[in-house]
Amino acid sequence: MEKDNLVPLADRLRPTKLSQVVGQEKLTGKDKLLYQVVNSKRPISLIFWGPPGSGKTTLARIVASEANADFVELSAVTSGKKDVLNVIERAKDNLRLKRPTILFVDEIHRFNKAQQDAFLPYVENGTISLIGATTENPSFEIISPLISRSRVVVLDPITKDDMIKIISSAAKQLKLSTIKLPKSAIEQIAELSGGDARSALNLLELSLSLVGNNPITENVIKNTAQSQFPLHDKAGESHYNLISAFIKSLRGSDANAAFYYLARLIQAGDDPKFVARRMIIFASEDIGLAAPAALNLAVSTFLAVERVGLPEAQYNLFHCAAVLAKATKSREVANAMSNALASAEKSPNLPVPLWLRNAPTKLMRDLGYNKDYKWEAGFKTDKSFMPEELSNTNYFE
Repeated sequence: MEKDNLVPLADRLRPTKLSQVVGQEKLTGKDKLLYQVVNSKRPISLIFWGPPGSGKTTLARIVASEANADFVELSAVTSGKKDVLNVIERAKDNLRLKRPTILFVDEIHRFNKAQQDAFLPYVENGTISLIGATTENPSFEIISPLISRSRVVVLDPITKDDMIKIISSAAKQLKLSTIKLPKSAIEQIAELSGGDARSALNLLELSLSLVGNNPITENVIKNTAQSQFPLHDKAGESHYNLISAFIKSLRGSDANAAFYYLARLIQAGDDPKFVARRMIIFASEDIGLAAPAALNLAVSTFLAVERVGLPEAQYNLFHCAAVLAKATKSREVANAMSNALASAEKSPNLPVPLWLRNAPTKLMRDLGYNKDYKWEAGFKTDKSFMPEELSNTNYFE
């Protein structure tokens, strides 16, 4: 067997130039973020956030190649702080040779706070450029100082149309005829891949190995996919579909549907803290003033999940879901918040009324700062609390 045949097809056909990447044009197109990064040939620290098979590793390798950087890959699943420090020493040697070092950490969200803290001084002083890849929301899983020193780049699942392009390109490189791989088979692979290019190419490769000299039929693909694809990928499209259905069921006050989708999420191994966080958001966004105590319950549920853990915390999750589904709904807070944010964006520099300003000095008091303000809960006044230009504004209408 040839050496190349030992390398998975997805790796053999991995793009090596930005122009070859399919499916992330909003990042790779002319004058877009990654286009600018690559053309500057100066690496920066990035956090790629997206589902599996969306191109995180590929893009990291292209950025490093274009910058002529020493590219070091670590997996947060198998690596520890010691491995990171070894890379730092290597980067210091590179620095003396004026060669940049890019440290790529796959599944960076699996590093704990102490491990993530180890990057900070070396990212900050330019010893390394860090590229992290994660399927989880960086806001929850990556420490704030690391996020503030990086650019978060959001990758989308590969669309079906783009997946067809990827599979068709692979077929061309493999010199597969339309008889060997019909258009219907390509479309079926694209459909079954769930936005994951690696899974699509793995399915194609496995199908090829099973049919020998025969054509790849839809039945072959179906049977192959059953053995290859899990019923649920907790970081892929199925995950997002289920959590979307769960939240929409809560919003529609259908407790039965909410329970069904919650059960599927738990049985599939989804992070229960992720589900609890979504319920915290829902309590304010979709219930709000109609039942203010819902937020307390949702926060308590998150704490219960943290402290009790599964399987016992299932009671807490279903308890909370039932209350949220059956509660009266109100978008009043969410709509008023949107109105206030739009107003603040439109008028960011309006002066605060004098009578509401802090008055720590006599001069400020003489100028009217804090004048007529009363330290009484609910005191009445004819004055407007808003800047004069917004005195008649009501965000809650």
